[in-house]
Amino acid sequence: MPTQTIASPTREAPSSTSRAVEFLRRRKFMIFVIIGLTAGLVLWATGQTTALAVTAYLVLGIVIVVTAIDMVRDLMRGHWGLDILAVIAMIATLAVQEYVAGLIIALMLTGGEALEDLAARRASRELDQLMSRAPAFAQRIHPSTGEVESITIDEVQVGDELLVRSSEILPVDGELLSEHATIDESSVTGEPIPVSYGAGDHVLSGTVNGTASFTMRAQKMAADSNYASIVRLVERAVESHAPMVRLADRYAVPFTVVALLIAGFAWFLSGDPVRFAEVLVVATPCPLLIAAPVAFMGGMSSAARLNVIIKDGGVLEMLARVRSAAFDKTGTLTQGKADVVVIHPASRSSSETLQLAAAAEQYSVHVFADPIVAAARAQQLELPDVTNADEVATNGVLAHLAGGAVVRVGKPAFIEEATGSIDRPELRAGETAVYVSVGDELAGTIILSDPIRPHAADTISRLRGAGVAEIVMVTGDVAPTAESVAQTVGIQTVHAETTPQTKVEIVQAIRPRPVLMVGDGINDAPVLAAADIGIAMAGRGATVASESAAAVITSNDIARVADVAYVSRRTVHIALQSIWMGIIISVGLMLVAAFGYLPAVAGALLQEVVDLVAIVSALRALRAHKGAERDRAPRHEPAQADAAAV
Repeated sequence: MPTQTIASPTREAPSSTSRAVEFLRRRKFMIFVIIGLTAGLVLWATGQTTALAVTAYLVLGIVIVVTAIDMVRDLMRGHWGLDILAVIAMIATLAVQEYVAGLIIALMLTGGEALEDLAARRASRELDQLMSRAPAFAQRIHPSTGEVESITIDEVQVGDELLVRSSEILPVDGELLSEHATIDESSVTGEPIPVSYGAGDHVLSGTVNGTASFTMRAQKMAADSNYASIVRLVERAVESHAPMVRLADRYAVPFTVVALLIAGFAWFLSGDPVRFAEVLVVATPCPLLIAAPVAFMGGMSSAARLNVIIKDGGVLEMLARVRSAAFDKTGTLTQGKADVVVIHPASRSSSETLQLAAAAEQYSVHVFADPIVAAARAQQLELPDVTNADEVATNGVLAHLAGGAVVRVGKPAFIEEATGSIDRPELRAGETAVYVSVGDELAGTIILSDPIRPHAADTISRLRGAGVAEIVMVTGDVAPTAESVAQTVGIQTVHAETTPQTKVEIVQAIRPRPVLMVGDGINDAPVLAAADIGIAMAGRGATVASESAAAVITSNDIARVADVAYVSRRTVHIALQSIWMGIIISVGLMLVAAFGYLPAVAGALLQEVVDLVAIVSALRALRAHKGAERDRAPRHEPAQADAAAV
């Protein structure tokens, strides 16, 4: 089949030249200051003091005015910033004729944002990679001619047959048409081993084909597909500004007071106003302003390495302080991939019970609907015609059959509304009962097994070890199933058979705060939004764009909940370390300058070095995911040993 050649299967990343041009375009003010400093150095070296003074007053005057305007705007928004020290320092250098030092301070002030931007680009590398590798083209097989044509990803329609060649990125979510495919899902789910699929299986956009080409049918358009959802989350994360990036603001007033007191005492004791300027030169607080945002961008990037997309950097600060956690059961603590294991007949046979249940469950989005329908199809059962079906939220499905019979499928309380009291079978950990009624009779009970996630118990243990005092389960499932799962994973408090509204009320009442809620993002949107932090387990792309969650785990590993909590604590620790390091170094330099041992120009140059040290310190957050992996290992081994001993 003829195939049109395309340039690239992914979106092109900007070239280094275009990035440099864009960087310089957005730094016109900094370039203006650099030109002024360069001219000032030349004039100072050639002894042209008058021209140097004119240059300094012109450059510093503009910088002071612009900075003062921004400072007033911040004050009107309720933020007391640290730029006031830089403004006072620049005014002081003009007053005592330390023009070169003043120009260096101006560069430090305008260049600090540029340094932060460069560091943030480094810190957001993982997030940038997720966006840059988004699929941009697809190979569509023409339905009439069979020819393959290259189209943009936005042109793909539901039902299109697509060719995916060796090592290409899957453009949209779809159904595999070929008999077999091997796909690398590591970029989406974190699964390092390629996964094998057969005809009819669901495959995800953003994953990478192996060595053999295959065909697939598009089931979603590009904007609705899995990887597009991830990209939207990442874009929001990159654009967000965390409350914590203003962490230095809480130190602004005391730091400003201390700096002015040291400068004032130095002037008073020495009688030399130059000392006042020399102290304030090294008091300029760029390290305090740079450290937090760089650390938090690094933490978000580190979380992305663990397949956790954090929508807002402020989530990191909140996660670091979590003291309570609530977990949904189905699809969260359990895998959400249930199988029918046994059917207990009542007024109808096992096959009739399955037929009735499957007929109604065709119209449900619950995670137990698909396995029931799949079990009926596997037995080649003919499903009765349904004239009308309604899903009753958190209860089940009410269906009217063509013959007039009314079928209910769902929780026991929902069935008992029609049948009266019914017997409930004993369930083991991971098992759930789905009850089926026809008219006023119990047709039978279907038992499904939904295995507990491998690292669920270890995750609960790690959270407790990190200081989470209260951990509860909040689920709409029946009490016996919920309590069995909770006991297995180590949760003592269980709220079962809850509705979306009661889930919200329970989570809002949990103490101590802040409280974390972990759910599957399908039926948990209200409670994820009600919690201080909501984390959605998206798995293989299910509701990956849950708008109500603050963070989304794109893998099937629940251990990522404890991992991202560790990354958050580590990130906040690094941010605070970097800020305090900046404060301590600045105070130390101020004291040296107060005794006359640090000339203004040397102090300004040293302050630039402190900026770089603060950035390097903050960038340690990029390796926070390494610590999460180490944090997981020690706890896992004793758990295995205990199990072996039992």
